Amino acid sequence: MKKAIVKTDKLCKSYILGKNGVNVLKNLNLEIFKGDFTVIMGPSGSGKSTLLYALSTMDRPTSGTVEILGRNIARIPDKEIPAIRKKDISFVFQSANLLPDLTAFENVAFCGYGGAPKAQVNEKTKALLTRFGLAAERDKYPSEMSGGQQQRVAIARALIGKPQVIFCDEPTGALNSAAGLEVLDILSQLVQAGQSIVMVTHDLKAAARASRLVYLSDGRIEGDLLLGSYDKNEQVRREETIFAFLQQHGW
Repeated sequence: MKKAIVKTDKLCKSYILGKNGVNVLKNLNLEIFKGDFTVIMGPSGSGKSTLLYALSTMDRPTSGTVEILGRNIARIPDKEIPAIRKKDISFVFQSANLLPDLTAFENVAFCGYGGAPKAQVNEKTKALLTRFGLAAERDKYPSEMSGGQQQRVAIARALIGKPQVIFCDEPTGALNSAAGLEVLDILSQLVQAGQSIVMVTHDLKAAARASRLVYLSDGRIEGDLLLGSYDKNEQVRREETIFAFLQQHGW
């Protein structure tokens, strides 16, 4: 039986815009399981990114609960949240968000310092950059790298602390098709090695990598599709299955 590593119960998130309140997430119940590649899809304004931020400690719910690794986020003091982000969870965004004055090596290693011996962090950084085909870029600054290279550095940075969950918000959205495919291949390999990933995307090709697809509409979960382990030989069939599922739910 799969273990739930992130769980929500009647999750609601509201914002005040001017004099009006906007309910973005509405009594949402969801479990994210260890080892899954969970993709969240839905039309613009459905609450995808809001949900991702609520699941990942980036934002707190208005009501209801979010549990991550067995802990209720609402009961975790603000001062302890950075330690959770450093140790247990990581993020990959549409923009690589690398520090411009640090090299590729320094961007990755910087996030590993402070909890492990420097020499150990340096060795792990070297191994991650080599693993993702970035050995030749280790001393380059972000401005000297392509978008795909920057995003691979961002993934290496996300892994430096051995996170239990990686949250991705449109990680291929700013990349060309070739660079996007490289990033998706890396994410798929991580899942095959046991990593848990939660990703928001609009891209059908990216969604086909999922083992599970959650469809969000108007702040509610309207569909849940189990796809199983990814096989590149089934890419087209998986895209067709997902497209039919999305159309069925009004996408």
